[in-house]
Amino acid sequence: MLNSKELSEYIMDQLSDLGSIRSIPMMGGYIFYYKERIFGGIYSKGFMVKITEASKKYMPDSEPEPPYTGAKPMLPVTILDDRKTMQKMIEEMYPELPERKVKKPR
Repeated sequence: MLNSKELSEYIMDQLSDLGSIRSIPMMGGYIFYYKERIFGGIYSKGFMVKITEASKKYMPDSEPEPPYTGAKPMLPVTILDDRKTMQKMIEEMYPELPERKVKKPR
């Protein structure tokens, strides 16, 4: 089993052909952005993505579950080792993802 940092590096490598992918460490896990929209993250339960029509289409076998207590359900990624399919899913998820909230200056 990979630790969060190793899993993050593996995911970044799997998605490297997309460009515009970045991850930031967050509370022991990682949050992933594609073109500055959050699409998923690494939590104690592993790599999970937001529930969209695209993520449901590419992972029909994935059962929604909250990544942590009190969180909105997400889909555990079941296609992690299928580089091309995972990239297609992230690309198709993009228009379905909310735009990043702009922080107001203090």
